[in-house]
Amino acid sequence: MTLLAGLDVGTSSVKGLLVSPDDGAVLARAEVPHRLSTPRPGWAEQDPEDWWAGAQAVLARLASQGEIGAIGLTGQMHGLVALDAAGRVLRPAMLWNDGRTGAECAEIEAAVGLRRLIELTGNRALTGFTAPKLRWIARHEPDVYARIDRVMLPKDYVRLRLCGEHATDVADASGTLLFDVAGRRWSDEMLAALDVDPAWLPRALESPEVSGVTPGGIPVAAGAGDQAAGALGVGVDRSGRAGPVSVVLGTSGVVFAAADAFAADPQARVHAFCHAVPGAWHSMGVMLSAAGSLRWLADAVAAPGSGGADIGVLVEEARGWGPGVEGLTFLPYLAGERTPHADPDARGAFSGLSLRHDRGALTRAVLEGVAFGLRDGLDLVAENAGPPSLGRVSGGGARSPLWTAILASVLELPLQRVAVEEGASFGAALLGGVAAGAFADVHEAVAACVRPGEIVEPVADWIEPYREARERFVALYPALRAARS
Repeated sequence: MTLLAGLDVGTSSVKGLLVSPDDGAVLARAEVPHRLSTPRPGWAEQDPEDWWAGAQAVLARLASQGEIGAIGLTGQMHGLVALDAAGRVLRPAMLWNDGRTGAECAEIEAAVGLRRLIELTGNRALTGFTAPKLRWIARHEPDVYARIDRVMLPKDYVRLRLCGEHATDVADASGTLLFDVAGRRWSDEMLAALDVDPAWLPRALESPEVSGVTPGGIPVAAGAGDQAAGALGVGVDRSGRAGPVSVVLGTSGVVFAAADAFAADPQARVHAFCHAVPGAWHSMGVMLSAAGSLRWLADAVAAPGSGGADIGVLVEEARGWGPGVEGLTFLPYLAGERTPHADPDARGAFSGLSLRHDRGALTRAVLEGVAFGLRDGLDLVAENAGPPSLGRVSGGGARSPLWTAILASVLELPLQRVAVEEGASFGAALLGGVAAGAFADVHEAVAACVRPGEIVEPVADWIEPYREARERFVALYPALRAARS
């Protein structure tokens, strides 16, 4: 039986799944961690060789459990890997969460014009994106810039080492700020405006296309960035009017809806990218501190040296408080924000504290504040992709019954879990299956392999209190921003 491997080149590790194309059963899992370097405040870098070493180890472990017949790739988006003419890595890769390029982002928006930039790329210039990183290297490391022969995204470096091909996919390329997202090709206008040599760039393929083969003859699918692959992994392969939306409650939070046509938000409050489904796009709202906010609280309220409070205990204490937490509101902008406020200087806050509020109240407010932030994203995504009737929920936070019930009630949307939690690597495996001919297309792969599970309905008695509490939440950011300025 031909088995499908999905490889996820993440920020903290390389993960892999071995999947049966018959029913989507996961036959093996493997993970190899790697290091994150922060040589200066706001910088985030990794050695691409660590990704390749991890990928080799993961594939070897998967292959020990069954014969791999196809490989699909996914991974962290927006990172920059620069190679010289001999194929050597010129400097550590700059990652999606590297924030050093604020000046370069302002320059790009001024050079291209914000309106035209959004029309072309579906996004505004954000510090995490790839193009600002190239401009930063040109300014601060001109000797490195002069030696660049090829550039690529993180998962595509693994592809290069795996099968010798300099290629990417349209979904991941959409996050570079160098891509014509509507036209699904590199943007001549953006390349000219930013003085980027087109010869540096990889071929941009549709996600289920074969990008190359390994020395052993295994086809490697073009793959997709982690969010597009993750959406496939939970069954979001059709537009929001015809299918579910993806709601990710991970360290960051994401609301993702497929769309039949390119439609950029005029203010770029949500991202508009190509989807991993040929001929489809997606609209995506991103909040930077979702489950990360709860982790922060657990560390903040713990005794020194304890390693952090037990999150399960905190969530249990939150059950003692009703919706709205008697006026207590949490703003989850601990690391700035993207959706709906593209504001790297936004900060978190508790508002409405009283003597009655305890640790459980703070926890409930965090759970609700994150849910309100995701509702901001859902409303904007629905403007472009249409109102959904169901959400597919994933991420570590979705394991909490209380948090999932709060989220369903705030979104006013039933939320459904799926059988496989590792959405990105699972979606990558399905793309590998299409590339190898195990499925006719992405839709057939999703129908055969994604197994929906329990549905969590909104709690009827919570809906109205959450509408009132959300009014306080929405008013808090503008008030704090006015005070900051």
